[in-house]
Parts: sequence; structure tokens; C-alpha cells
Amino acid sequence: MRINVTKPFLPAIDEYVELVEDIFTRGWLTNNGPFVNLLEAKLKDYLKVGSLCYVSNGTTALQLAIRALNLSGEIITTPFSFVATTSSIVWERCRPVMADIDPDTLNIDPEQIRRAITRNTSAILATHVFGNPCDVYAIEDIAREYDLKVIYDAAHAFGTSINGESIFSWGDITATSFHSTKLFHTVEGGAVIARNPRVHETLMAIRSFGQVGDEFVCVGTNAKNSEFHAAMGIANLQHIEEILANRKALSERYDEMLDGANVRRPLICVPCTRNHAYYPLIFQSETALKRVLEALHREDVFPRRYFYPSLSSLRYVGAQYTPVSEDIARRVLALPLYFGLETADVDMIARIVARDSGPPSLHRSERCSPRQSHLLNSATF
Repeated sequence: MRINVTKPFLPAIDEYVELVEDIFTRGWLTNNGPFVNLLEAKLKDYLKVGSLCYVSNGTTALQLAIRALNLSGEIITTPFSFVATTSSIVWERCRPVMADIDPDTLNIDPEQIRRAITRNTSAILATHVFGNPCDVYAIEDIAREYDLKVIYDAAHAFGTSINGESIFSWGDITATSFHSTKLFHTVEGGAVIARNPRVHETLMAIRSFGQVGDEFVCVGTNAKNSEFHAAMGIANLQHIEEILANRKALSERYDEMLDGANVRRPLICVPCTRNHAYYPLIFQSETALKRVLEALHREDVFPRRYFYPSLSSLRYVGAQYTPVSEDIARRVLALPLYFGLETADVDMIARIVARDSGPPSLHRSERCSPRQSHLLNSATF
């Protein structure tokens, strides 16, 4: 049986059918229907945020965020993320400027952000990589000092909190994805969360052609989502605590089985509640990674080189120097992790990784540097 890096969670079909029958009864399929409104309300409550605009997908969410903040010029961003983080900037006719990542957390390095600022910089777009929060305190300080907007790509961070506060509440806008590969999904979908109520109103207008009532108040697009997608979200949200608990248990099993293996894991934020969205490993070399990958493929196990390649190598962003991201991208592998994955399969995967990653050796400590000590400790994924 093939084991992929992820597998979508699906509720019992009867749960979804019951909601779909309501849609058929009403005949209201899209255009800000009752299930879209209900999902937005439930997500606001669960995520503890003041506003939430449900949209068609996570890429659109990023594009709407850039448009709603009226950004132009340069946006400082991370080279270690999914391509949509960068392509959204280019799509909105801004220039992505890559700030290298921290080699321990894999998140954008605040010191590199500071060095990348020019008089053309309008914003910072940072990703909470693998659900691990960025150093939001340092980023907020920089943004305040230079009068910059902040957008967070939180596609990996559903259910993550920091110091008891939802990670979705940070920045001027947080954008997220509800794609079927995510731990919470609506098949396709996403959301945009704005701190400022006026920005939220702008996002709601942009989502629907720029129309408010009978007026067209701005240039908009069609970023709405359907009642069928919202129904899937409503059904899935009922199981979110079970999903999170199962992923936590599987991650802890990986931790146990890989103790002493010649791999390391990203450092995590101490005061955060983790969502166990992914299980990434950093190998000592790309050769070791490929050796493990080939061994896993022989057993019909398909992890993912996530993220590879570094986005600083994209032809349409121009040459950018990010040696840490380029190095890490060559050596990171995300192991299979999803609701319902069998513990026996986790054990088999971990044994192959431990066997083929090479003998244990001295390598980068999993302790934080003094610069990071206000935020991190030696805990790992």
C-alpha cells in the first residue's frame, strides 16, 4: 500500500451529505451563502480572531492581502516557502526581496530582514514554516521602526498559538490555505485575517468584484468560495481536536524512533502550541537525503522534499543570495504525517531513515544561539 507524505482527512460521508442536503433544499450554492457565513463565524471563534474572510484558496488570500494593503515596490520575503508566497508578490507587480532564513528554525531571519530594507521597501511577507511561528516580536519591532506593513503566510499554522494567542492574530494581515493537503481543509479554500476593521471591509469587497450592495467601491476579483466547500469545512472542524491529537501522537512516535539518528529537526518556539502540521528532517548532506529517499521509495513510501528548491533560484525573481536557504532546501525531507497513519508504518519509515541516514556524528547543536534565546530552546519537532 502506497504511503504518501499526506492524506486528506475526510469526515464520515453521512456528516457531509446532511449538510449537502441543506444546500440542495435552499438552492443557494455560492455568493456569500449561509454556510460560508457559518464557517467564518466558527473559524473566528476557534482561531480567536476578530475578523475572517473566507476565500477560494491560499494563493488568492496572499494576493488579496497585498492588494488590500495597497503595497508597491519591494516586499521582503523568505526564500524557504511554497512558491505561492513569492509568486503572489510578483503577480501583484511588486518585487520580492529575499531575506535568508535562520538555520535552526528555518523561518525568515529578522536580522536579514533588517539588512534588506531600502527606501523602496513597503512590507514584510513571512511564512510560519512547518507551523513553527516566526519571531513575530522581532518582526513587529522592525516593522514599527521602519513603518512597514506585515503579512504572514500561515498556510502551515492552523491551530498554532504563541503565548496563548492565535498566531493568526499577528501582522497587519494573515493569509492561510485550506487546501486538501492541510490539517484543516475545505477541499480548496483559504482565508484572510486583518487586524484593522477597515482593511477587513476592503478584503470583503475585493473578494466579490469590489461590490458592496449596489455599488462597486474598488477594483475587485472573484475570490468567493462555494457552499459545498464551506460545508466540508464545517464538517471537518468538528473533528479538529481529534486530528491534532492524532498528529501529535504520531510525531512523538517519530521522535522516539529517531532518537540518536543522524538527522536534526527544526527548533521550535518555546511558548507556542504546536499543530504538528509536518514532520521535517534535516539531513547531513543531500547525498544522505537521496539515499534515504530511494530506500523509502522501494517500500512504496513517498515523503516530499519540502521546500525544494529554494525560491531564490526562481528565474522570475532575479539572482538573490540566500546561502542558508539554498543549503537547507537541499537537505530537508518531510516524512509522511496524516490522520490515520498507522504506528507500524511510522516505525518502518523511521527505521529506514535511521539506518540509511548514516552513522551518528557531531553536527549542529539543537540548542539556540544567544540571539534566539528569548524565543527558543532546544525542543524539536
